[in-house]
Amino acid sequence: MSEKPGPSVTVTTTATTTAEPLPAKTVTAPPKPAPTVTKTKTVRVTVAPAAGAGDNTGSDSEDTSGGSAYYANCTAARAAGAAPVYTGDPGYGRHLDRDGDGVGCE
Repeated sequence: MSEKPGPSVTVTTTATTTAEPLPAKTVTAPPKPAPTVTKTKTVRVTVAPAAGAGDNTGSDSEDTSGGSAYYANCTAARAAGAAPVYTGDPGYGRHLDRDGDGVGCE
């Protein structure tokens, strides 16, 4: 009698290895600098002309009456009865002439 070859048994083994996780790196970003805030305040200073100051050169734009006047604002000029104030008049100042036409406190 002859033997017939029969099925053979094969054993397969699978080995699975899990790698150890790497430790997480912590990265800290440097803080952003705080913005610089600068406050400015504009102050307009008006200086009154000194009494009797100035040289009398005889030009037409100067007041030759010997008196001087100064008005801090148009309210003061109106209260003194001087408004409107024209270029060359005592008390005229560019701060009183908003539109620059030579007539203050119009």
